[in-house]
Amino acid sequence: MEFDAFTEGVEPGGLRSRSDIGILICYILDSIDKPFPKSDLIEIIQENGLANYFETISSISELVKCRNIAYTDDKQELLKVTDNGKLISRQLNTNLSLSVRQKAANATMRLMEKRKTEQENPVTIKKAEGGGYHVNFRITDGMRDLMSLTLFVPDISEANAVKRSFHKNPQRLYSIILAGVIGEKDMINEALKGLK
Repeated sequence: MEFDAFTEGVEPGGLRSRSDIGILICYILDSIDKPFPKSDLIEIIQENGLANYFETISSISELVKCRNIAYTDDKQELLKVTDNGKLISRQLNTNLSLSVRQKAANATMRLMEKRKTEQENPVTIKKAEGGGYHVNFRITDGMRDLMSLTLFVPDISEANAVKRSFHKNPQRLYSIILAGVIGEKDMINEALKGLK
C-alpha cells in the first residue's frame, strides 16, 4: 500500500493513505446516515489519531468536489454522504482495518451521545454585574425542564470547567439535589460516590 498522506498526529494503526481517509469519511457519514457537523467529523478523526488534520480537511474538500459527500446548508457546516459516497463506503470499507472502523464507530457514538446530553441539558454562562459569572444549568427529560439552577463562579475558566463537569453526568446533579431536598442520606451518599 502506498503511503501518500502526512502522518503528523496519526496514532499507530491510523491512516496514511489519502484514499483510505476518504473512505473513512464516507464510512462515518454513511453509518450516521443524517446530516452531521463537519467540525464533529474532524473531531472524531483527530481526537482518535485516525488521520492527519490537514489530510482530513483536504479529503473533505475533494469528496465534496467529486460529489461523494455534500453540504446540506449554505454555511457549509453540515455534511451528508451522497449515493456515490455510500457506494464507496459499502464496497471499500474493508480496505480499512477492523480496528480503525471500530474506533471510528465507537468515537462517533460517544460524540453523538455527548451532543445529545448537551442539547437536552443546556448550560448558559453570563457575566455577572460586579465581576464573576453566572452559570445556569437546565436539566430536562428531552421535552420539559426538570430543574433549573444558577451558580456563581469567579472567572470564565471555572465557569467552563463547571459546564464540562456538569455535562459529564447531569442526572447525578439532579439526584444529589433531589436527595438533599427529600433528606435521603443513603441516596446522597450514593450520588456523591460517583463524583469522586
